[in-house]
Amino acid sequence: MSAQPPFGRLLTAMVTPFDAQGELDLATARELAAHLVDDLRHDGLVVNGTTGEAPTTTDAEKAALVAAVVEEVGDRAHVVAGVGTNDTRHTCELARQAAAAGAHGLLVVTPYYSKPPQEGLLAHFRTAADSTDLPIMVYDIPARAGVPVDTRTLIALAEHPRIVAVKDAKGLIVESSKVIAETDLAYYAGDDAITLPLLSVGGVGLVGTSTHFTGALAKDMIEAWVAGDARTALALHQRALPAFQGVFAAQGCSMVKAGLARTWRSVGDLRSPQVLPSPALVDAFIATLRAADIA
Repeated sequence: MSAQPPFGRLLTAMVTPFDAQGELDLATARELAAHLVDDLRHDGLVVNGTTGEAPTTTDAEKAALVAAVVEEVGDRAHVVAGVGTNDTRHTCELARQAAAAGAHGLLVVTPYYSKPPQEGLLAHFRTAADSTDLPIMVYDIPARAGVPVDTRTLIALAEHPRIVAVKDAKGLIVESSKVIAETDLAYYAGDDAITLPLLSVGGVGLVGTSTHFTGALAKDMIEAWVAGDARTALALHQRALPAFQGVFAAQGCSMVKAGLARTWRSVGDLRSPQVLPSPALVDAFIATLRAADIA
């Protein structure tokens, strides 16, 4: 691997706990962050991402969540704050707010819905990177954003000293391998199931969703690959694959919240328009965890 993992190798896009009134539950957020880091061996956490229901939380809630998680685990894990919106000015405001709250890095998603051209994406990411001194992970997820970050755009973004990583949820591993070969960008899988394939072409780790449950197993898989033990890494990938995929049988944040209520503790409901998955879907996901000897 040519690139070094600037945020560690295993991160989770953490759900945002809410209380019975639907308000931000910082005490449970701190407990969940500590559980992921201390029990499931995470190197870092992403807060205020899509799995954290960031489209439904206020700017003040986002700042409070970053500050609480940094205070809880920031001495032993990287805390990366999601700040991406489809408004460059607002993204920069959130970036500065996250920096003031103590974040160690920023996740900036492709501007969604407005479908800007590649020139607009270049300007957006560069402007966000210029707004603070924090390192940035570009989140490339065209299924949600509506447009991909093209290969040549990613190569150009790599020239910026604070754009250091990509959360890759595009599903085009050949294109990702081209960027890895031509840049020093650290590539993190943004889809749990592609972690091992991405590692095989030079990726550095995972920003996961199922890793609310599979974190220790995913860490073993990544460490086996890094140590040169491809056979063990493959066996662990195959063992975890149904859970890696099963968490997306419903929207990620909904399956995670339902699953945590069954395997750890309740982290509250979801904010509209998200809803909890059917009991049958949750049962099927819990079965994949049990089959992997996790739950």
